[in-house]
Amino acid sequence: MASEAERIFQRFAVFGESSSSGTEMNNKNFSKLCKDCGIMDNKTVTSTDVDIVFSKVKAKNARTITFQQFQEAMKELGQKQFKGKSPDEALENIYRLMEGKDPATTGVTKATTVGGVSRLTDTSKYTGTHKERFDQSGKGKGIAGREDMTDSSGYVSGYKGAGTYDKDSN
Repeated sequence: MASEAERIFQRFAVFGESSSSGTEMNNKNFSKLCKDCGIMDNKTVTSTDVDIVFSKVKAKNARTITFQQFQEAMKELGQKQFKGKSPDEALENIYRLMEGKDPATTGVTKATTVGGVSRLTDTSKYTGTHKERFDQSGKGKGIAGREDMTDSSGYVSGYKGAGTYDKDSN
C-alpha cells in the first residue's frame, strides 16, 4: 500500500513543476493531492487543516516535504478525517482514498472554436482589401499581399499585348 502511495506522491510532486524530481512536494501540490483524492472534504478536513498539517510536518525553513513527512501528514489528516479509528486504520483508509488517483486537470482552459471564431478566421469569407492578402487555399501571401508590388516589365498597366514584342523582326 505504501508503494502505491509513494507512486501517487511522486505523480503529484512533479505536477506543474518542470524542475521537480518527484522526491519532494510543495504545499500547492500537497493541497491538490488532498483535494483530488477526496481527503479534503471541506467538512471534517478543510484547506486550512491541510495547510496547517503541511506546515507542521515540514522542516523549519523548508518549502517542501519528503515522502517520509508526507506519511506523517497523512497520519494526522487520517485521524482528523476518520475520528474514532486507530491511527493505522485511519492511515489505511486515507491510502484507500488515494488509490489509483492522478492529478486532475479539471477547469483547465482549452482552445475553443465556438461561435464566431471559425467564421472570423475563415479566409474565404474575407472581403475588400483583406481578401487580397490570401491565396485560394487560405495561406497568406506575405509581403506581396500587404504592399503594392511595382511592375517593372516596361509596359503600361492595362496593356493587353504585354510580352508579345519580338526584337528579331526588325
